[in-house]
Amino acid sequence: MAKRGDLVVVSGFSGVGKGTVIKELMKSHPEYVFSVSGTTRYQRDGEVNGKDYFFMSREAFEEKVSAGGFLEYAEYSGNYYGTPSDYVFSQMDQGKNVILDIEYQGAFQVKERYPEAILFFLIPPSAEELYNRLLNRKTETMAQIIKRMETAVKETDHVHQYDTIWVNDKLEDTVNDFLAMHGNPELRIRRYEENMIKIPQIKKELLEILDKIKE
Repeated sequence: MAKRGDLVVVSGFSGVGKGTVIKELMKSHPEYVFSVSGTTRYQRDGEVNGKDYFFMSREAFEEKVSAGGFLEYAEYSGNYYGTPSDYVFSQMDQGKNVILDIEYQGAFQVKERYPEAILFFLIPPSAEELYNRLLNRKTETMAQIIKRMETAVKETDHVHQYDTIWVNDKLEDTVNDFLAMHGNPELRIRRYEENMIKIPQIKKELLEILDKIKE
């Protein structure tokens, strides 16, 4: 029988590169799988039920909430999104490490429901680098970028509640560091201590950039 997999939560500021890091990790490490969320939003062209999302009616979603069927859930723009516990635990029972890419409120819901979850927070090398990454995506207006930066400022107040903190500088190094930390609680603590001291400076820089771009 396969050893039960871990539940790993990856959070980080918008634009820090969480999705890229997770895709790179799973490319060469099939023991990691990405969690499929449930949602009440409509199914877009090309989306596959059970692969992109589990598409559900509002009534079915709320029934599952009442039955305790989500590790975490939230409502955004009139639609529910949540992490179905049955899907996650079935993958873990097959020996897979399940990765959730969620923000801090969802992360703490998961930790409360499943204390063995490992919470990772990904940070940029600097606030300036984060701002440049958001600009270079060329997918958002300046107003949207400002909103994302303001959210990042709020998130700095919750980073200390994570199990570890690591930096996304060079992609290959970021993935290798994750793999090393996953199996090594002592290294997770060391990275937490090394990087937690950077958070006040990142917050200060974020606020300075916001002041400039709002002028």
